[in-house]
Amino acid sequence: MAMGSFNASGTPMPIADINTTPLVDVMLVLLIIFMITAPLMTHSVKVELPRAASAPTPDKPQTLQVAIDADSHVFIGSAAVDRNSLESRFREAVALDANVEMHLKADRATRYDAVAETMSAARRAGLTRIGFVTQPGDAVAR
Repeated sequence: MAMGSFNASGTPMPIADINTTPLVDVMLVLLIIFMITAPLMTHSVKVELPRAASAPTPDKPQTLQVAIDADSHVFIGSAAVDRNSLESRFREAVALDANVEMHLKADRATRYDAVAETMSAARRAGLTRIGFVTQPGDAVAR
């Protein structure tokens, strides 16, 4: 129970309690408003949609798996490809699908020039989406 105290002059001091009644009134009004409007937000209009047959769109573009072994031999899929015919094979893949992606797997011991020549041939053939495939593992700190 909060009581005012008398100071030396004998006048009562003001009580410094928070009046929560207006806060409770505001909260009750907001609660009633939300209770009325919440069912209206879940209401949907029933629509009879037309039926149409169509082919599903492909989710993933065609991928071209290219691998380079430690001896700098290039493979498309599992077939070995001569470096001279590499660009023409890439052009054939681009002709079949313009959005083809090349996934390049190179052995750790592969020379950089073999990887660079393969990427250059792919770029000249029109391949614009080239990705490197790696194995997840611990990062080596140097």
